[in-house]
Parts: sequence; C-alpha cells; structure tokens
Amino acid sequence: MTGPPDRAVDLPLRVKFAMLFRLLAMQGSWNYETLNGTGIGFAMEPALRFLPGGVDGPAYRAALARESRYFNAHPYLAGIALGALVRAELDEVDPQRIERFRTALAGPLGSVGDRLVWASWLPFCSIVAIGVYGAGGSPLGVVGTFLLLYNSGHILLRAWGLRIGLSRGLNVASALGNPVLRQGPQYIGSAAALVAGVALPLALQRVAGPGRALVGGIIVAALIGILLLARLRERAEGWRIALGVLAVFVLYSVLT
Repeated sequence: MTGPPDRAVDLPLRVKFAMLFRLLAMQGSWNYETLNGTGIGFAMEPALRFLPGGVDGPAYRAALARESRYFNAHPYLAGIALGALVRAELDEVDPQRIERFRTALAGPLGSVGDRLVWASWLPFCSIVAIGVYGAGGSPLGVVGTFLLLYNSGHILLRAWGLRIGLSRGLNVASALGNPVLRQGPQYIGSAAALVAGVALPLALQRVAGPGRALVGGIIVAALIGILLLARLRERAEGWRIALGVLAVFVLYSVLT
C-alpha cells in the first residue's frame, strides 16, 4: 500500500528542525553492532510519530525498530538517507524494499562523503585558518576561523541532504550526481592549493620573523616533512596532515 506521495514533505517545520538537530548527535550512539543505525532511528523518530496509530501504533514500533538496525554512511551525508527513509516510511513503502534501499545507499554515501569532507573540506578549512595565523591572527582567531568555516559547511550539507531526501524519497540516488558532490572535491582541492600558496609562506614568515636563525630550522623541518610524505605515500591522509600543521601553528602562537 502506498500513501499520499507528498505526505513526508508536508511534515511540520518543527519536526524537520527536530530531525536536523538530532542528526547532529547521530554519532553519539555509535556502536560496533549497528554503527550509525541507532542514530538514524533516533533522528527519524519525530517524523515516525505521524505514522497511523501514532507512538502507540504497531506501524511506529515496527518502523523505529527497522530503521535502528545496522547502517553505515558518512555522518554529514546521512541526512540524505534520513530524509529518504522518512519519506518511504510515511508513504508506507514495502518494508523489504526499504531494507534493500538502506543497504544500497550506505556505500555511496560513505565514499562520496569521505572524498568531499575528510579529503577536501577539512584540509581547506585548516589551510584557511593557517592563513589567518600568517596574517597576524591570534590563537583564538585561528581556532575560531576554523570552527566557524568548517561547521558552517557541514551543517549546510546536512540540511541540504535532509531536504533532498524528503523531497525525492526512494529516488534520491540521483542526488548523488549533484555537481557539489561529484566535482566538489576537485574544486575544493584546487582552492586549497591556491590558498596554501599564500597561507603557508605567510605563516612560516611569522614563525621565523625577520633575520632570525630559525629560518634554517624551518627549512630542515620542511625537508623532513617532504621525506616523510614521500615515504608514507597513500597512507598520508590529507585531513590528518592539515590538522597536524594547524595544531603546530596554534601551539607556537600560544607559547610565544
């Protein structure tokens, strides 16, 4: 049986905000048995109350149990799955079809999210914060810039995913072809390289200071870093490197 096609889209705004807010805490219930499944069920719960019979009905209990099972996806793109699954449940799609959809969606959301966020957005935000340090920013300004930029990006990504999922339901797979998801890592990577070309020299100049012998130490440290990256190769993850470099500059700024 299939319900009205726009039922999930007509959820009250307060319910959509409740789901988005709970989505931010999705990883708080992460465990080895269900991974993100419990968090997905928790985030969906406000919408599932609109199933026939409400919270005391069998449809609510069955849907909540079904959606709290094993599920693994990138946490920042999980909103796409969340919205689509809510739409499917409220449209009373066959449970077996929902289960197949959950299984098929997890992998693509994980791989796309890793490339977009961990390998692109997080290093870009770190490099921008390093640029703020190089321009004379305080430790608070450096950390504040990173947190504001990074969190703005992932919250907008979560909200967009939830909206797309609610509007498209089981047809949400086409959203993974969105230019932001497909070409975003390439453009962000290019922007990060451009910003790094300005930010890193400024930061190193501030560390060394005019006419200080520390310049030689910086050159040696840079050569060591290059050798380490060459040795690590594919094991060197961009987000770890970027955060490590940012932490070094913030620590140096605090100590001096």
